[in-house]
Amino acid sequence: MDIDDLDGFVAENLDRYAETQGVLPERLDEFGERYRSQGHLTREQLYDIAYESSTRSAYHVETNPAERCREVTRNARLVDGDFSPIHLISGLSGFKAPTASCVLAALDGDRHAVVDTRVWASLERLGYLDGRKESFDAGDYVTMIEPIREIAEATGHRAVDVGYALFAHDDHVREGTLH
Repeated sequence: MDIDDLDGFVAENLDRYAETQGVLPERLDEFGERYRSQGHLTREQLYDIAYESSTRSAYHVETNPAERCREVTRNARLVDGDFSPIHLISGLSGFKAPTASCVLAALDGDRHAVVDTRVWASLERLGYLDGRKESFDAGDYVTMIEPIREIAEATGHRAVDVGYALFAHDDHVREGTLH
């Protein structure tokens, strides 16, 4: 796919994102503002992010000690690379890699994106990844974020918006159930 087609792909699917059940970009922006101003997130704020991402598993967040939530989210801002921050956050109960990616995308949408099965499937359809996946860990996040950044660089979109577009694309073209 050439860059013009890629840009059109992102723009068209970003427009479709509002029709999906995905995380609301405005809410993610609010979480990010709080995260940057406080330097950490509280257990209650993490619960709200998890609820936006995965209502079924959000209750697990409440089992984390409050201080651990602040410590982990404070430390995730301080470490370098892509693997370490996602791995730290996914160490909290209720935060597998897809939900943890919401925290990173809220913090820095220029570098990070919300990822899940739909994003992986769209990257696979576009030829960036091989095979389908239904569960993800920190290493899989790194695998997905690299082509997402490549697409963002080529199109001038933020990584978080490329992630939203990939999600919306799968939502639009997938036949049958998600899993």
